[in-house]
Amino acid sequence: MDLPPPPSTMKAWLYSGTASGLEKNMYLDSSARVPPPLNGDEVLVQVLSTALNPADFKIPEMGPHVRHLVIGMPASPGMDFCGRVVSTGPGAPFKTGQLVYGCHSMPVKFGALAQYLSISSKLIAPVPEGVNVDDAASLGIAAQSAYQALDGYVKEGDKVFINGGSGGCGIFAIQLAKYIGCFVAVTCSTKNVELCYRLGADEVIDYTAVGDLVGALKKKGIVYDHIIDHIGLPSDLYFQCHNFLRPGGVFMQVGASALTTFVGRVGWPSFLGGGKRKYVIFFFKNTQEHTVKLGELVQKGALKLQFDSKYDFEDAVKAFDRLRSGRARGKVLVHVANPQGASAVVNDFLFQ
Repeated sequence: MDLPPPPSTMKAWLYSGTASGLEKNMYLDSSARVPPPLNGDEVLVQVLSTALNPADFKIPEMGPHVRHLVIGMPASPGMDFCGRVVSTGPGAPFKTGQLVYGCHSMPVKFGALAQYLSISSKLIAPVPEGVNVDDAASLGIAAQSAYQALDGYVKEGDKVFINGGSGGCGIFAIQLAKYIGCFVAVTCSTKNVELCYRLGADEVIDYTAVGDLVGALKKKGIVYDHIIDHIGLPSDLYFQCHNFLRPGGVFMQVGASALTTFVGRVGWPSFLGGGKRKYVIFFFKNTQEHTVKLGELVQKGALKLQFDSKYDFEDAVKAFDRLRSGRARGKVLVHVANPQGASAVVNDFLFQ
């Protein structure tokens, strides 16, 4: 499929600072610079949809050294995306017109809240036949993280405990663990109990009602084979996990409300009351293999996307407000291009 060359400028949401929050500094520029000429296996993608992640604002807000030395300012936020290839580098295995999805490994200068982005071919995959654009756009940071927190750690018949089942990673982790054949227990607030059951959880613990979560888990005995913690609370969850996590089991720390959680849990030795089970801090690995696998699971109906809300491109600041609120029940998505056809089946644009 031949497409006209991209213009020399584009519409893009940009920020240069993060005072009082990244979204408070975002502005829509109608003549922003397009990504520079492509190298090697890079492709230029016309973005159709992007799904937001907390890392989109948390990483830039780590400080000016990160914004200016790592990301580069001004920058467009957004890592997850689905879009159409409009041009390719000499080593890219994709064709113009092809619909692709994937994500950047971290915030970059030319992010997904813009009409165009460039990315290595190694980080994207063709959208599977029958999968819509919005679903594909949401299989990035959170979905891969959930997959990697389980892959190689659990097997059919294992019992998995997920602290934080209704968040960005939790909604994927529940379904992926069930697909493997695990028994899944999760925590969430009262309003999300039904959602977690609908996603496939076998047991849902309402942390707002149970009070002492650690005490409730102790009463169950040593029953779990793997723990995934997306929250970092309660503070003694790891230190007491030997009372409910089997020997040889892993306590996987995927997220936390503060960096001190990671430091404290790593630095407190077991003989002084620290944790007595293996503690693993999760590090995201952006791979095409996992991107493809997740798309296949959506294609076969084994993985279903849960959307909290969808916004037009002009309302990207509202999308960030919703994401930061902590009340989102599923993915927060922004339609970068006209959503007409953005959720359509993509057969016509697949690689031939």
